[in-house]
Amino acid sequence: MALVQLDLPDPMAMRGRWAALAAVQAASGHGERCRALWPLWHYDDGHGSWADLHHLDEGRAVLLGQDRNDSETFYAEAADFFEERETDLLADAPEWWEPPVRRVRDAELFLGFVYGFDGGTWHRAEYDLDDGFASVGLPALSTDRTREAILGTVRHVSHQGGDEPSHESVDALTAVDGEVDAGLLAALVPSADRDAEAGAAAARAFLAA
Repeated sequence: MALVQLDLPDPMAMRGRWAALAAVQAASGHGERCRALWPLWHYDDGHGSWADLHHLDEGRAVLLGQDRNDSETFYAEAADFFEERETDLLADAPEWWEPPVRRVRDAELFLGFVYGFDGGTWHRAEYDLDDGFASVGLPALSTDRTREAILGTVRHVSHQGGDEPSHESVDALTAVDGEVDAGLLAALVPSADRDAEAGAAAARAFLAA
C-alpha cells in the first residue's frame, strides 16, 4: 500500500485562522479549547473531539486526533478497548510520524487519524473507513469555517445583545497572522465578557518557533 495524498492547507496557512479563534476563545474564558504551546497547536470542540498539530523540524508536521462519535478507525489501544478491528494509521508512514503518536498514546488518548506533512504535501495511511477528521471540523482549514467558529463563540458568550460582529472584523483578526492586539478583539467580544490581553497573548503564542 502507498500513502494517500490529502488536499489540506499547509500549517503556516492555518496559523492566522487558528490564532484568531484562540484569541476569541481565550478572551471569552475558553482558552483551553484552542491554544498553542510550541511545538503543539491544539483544538477541541468542547465535546471530546479534538485535533493536535505537532510541528517538527525541516517544516514537517503531524496532525492527529479523534472524533469521539464518528471515527471508525481504531488504532492500537483503541482497537482493544472497543473490541474493533485495528486500522494501522502508521502503515507505510515514515519514522518521523511516530513520536507525536507515541506522546498521544502515552497520554492514554485514542487516535482516529494521523496525517503527516513533509514540508510540501499532506499524506495519510491508506484505508476506506471514515476516520472522523471531517466531523471534528477543524476551523483553521478555511476562512469560512474560522469565521463561523468565531461568531459562534461570540454568540455563546454575549449577554448584551446588539449587532453581531461583521465578517470584516473577523477577517481582520485572521489577517494579522497571530499578531493580535487587544484593540482588534474589542470589535468582536462584548466588553463584559472580554479579557482582551489574555486573548492577544493566546494568539501571539502561535508565533513561537
